[in-house]
Amino acid sequence: MKAHLYDGKLSAVARLFLAVSVIVIASASFLAAGGALTGHYVLLKLHPYIFFIGFGNLAILILNRYLTAAIYPELKIDPAKQQRYIYTVILALVMITAAVVMEWPLLKALTGLLLMVLVTGPIREIFTTLSIPKIWKEVSVRYYIFDVLFLLNANLGLFTLGLKEAFPNQSIIPFFVTQSSYFLGSSFPLSISVMGFLYTYAWRTSPKRELVKRLFSLWFYIFVGGVLLFLIVILAGYYLGMMLISHILLFGVMALLGSFALYLYNFFKKNFHHPALAFLLSGLALLFATSGFGIMNIFFMKGLPFGTLPPLRADRMWIYHSHTHAALLGWITCSFIGMIYIVIPSIVRSNTLDLLRSDSVLSAILSESTRKKAFRQLTVLVIAVTAIILAFFFENTMLLSVSGFIFGCSVYFVNLNFLPECGSGESEI
Repeated sequence: MKAHLYDGKLSAVARLFLAVSVIVIASASFLAAGGALTGHYVLLKLHPYIFFIGFGNLAILILNRYLTAAIYPELKIDPAKQQRYIYTVILALVMITAAVVMEWPLLKALTGLLLMVLVTGPIREIFTTLSIPKIWKEVSVRYYIFDVLFLLNANLGLFTLGLKEAFPNQSIIPFFVTQSSYFLGSSFPLSISVMGFLYTYAWRTSPKRELVKRLFSLWFYIFVGGVLLFLIVILAGYYLGMMLISHILLFGVMALLGSFALYLYNFFKKNFHHPALAFLLSGLALLFATSGFGIMNIFFMKGLPFGTLPPLRADRMWIYHSHTHAALLGWITCSFIGMIYIVIPSIVRSNTLDLLRSDSVLSAILSESTRKKAFRQLTVLVIAVTAIILAFFFENTMLLSVSGFIFGCSVYFVNLNFLPECGSGESEI
């Protein structure tokens, strides 16, 4: 697809996605920091909704679609439609904020319904354009397609959660529809998307590409199937099953982390220091920490039925919070910032997806100054995540609040760092 077909709009939408996504993650961090400092219940309750409804939907609807269309050009990008997606997600953020602040559960259900309708559009486009055999042919596309399906399921969870809160005495909506299960389900499409990205761009030039393809194909079934089975055994309270699946996933993450560290070492030695790859390695390292905390979480949850509040004893809740925050702030946020440092400049430079399809996608597109600042940003992010985990362990509210605020500032720095790369000279929508 040629640049003139987009008339500057593709890069403009990419920059809009970047600006809105970064503001959403930073805002969620600031709300959490403010809630920790003041003990304000609404702030503490609102911030995960902001993260998952805002960034969770935008990442799959916009960024994930770029990655899928880069593999199958017939899935054309409609910049005007993507712009509507972004504005609709912003509307959903306003709705969920009002629903949480005013305690209007029906508005929460309406927000979920709105997002479900929104996601059905890309799903319909995908399955009316690509056949199942064609989807299954490309390993990374399997990941990208399941992202959208999992996102639809997450938004269904928000819809049913709102109805359950509005009508607590009904018996139609199952017991496992809880706020925690909604957040858990919303994290899965983001995790699967990163896995697909790692395969597409980290190992695409490997001399053992066929072997890597088979391994990532196997990992698709282990990871996606393991996640689904894990949900089932959690709901069933099957302790042995939870431990078995969590350890299998842990060993898979260890293999990914080790092999990616080796890949990164060879890349840096032969090419240049690419900050995006360092972000992705940090994300995998924090996924390893997430898995470890998750196994500890399961161990201390033994004997407690699903939906128990709190899920662990008070003196062990630091494990639960460390598990969730290592996943959201470390694995998901660090990894997606790494993806953004590759995808957005590739689109803005040419106003096409051509760079994403080429072997030069990991070339030095960013200026040296931007790359150096990105490494400093990553250092601050990792220190902030570590401080947040330590704050939970020591039950230090001030450390939690300050480190959360620093994390939000370091995330927002993405927008500032991209200003020289995404200058105002581009055509606007």
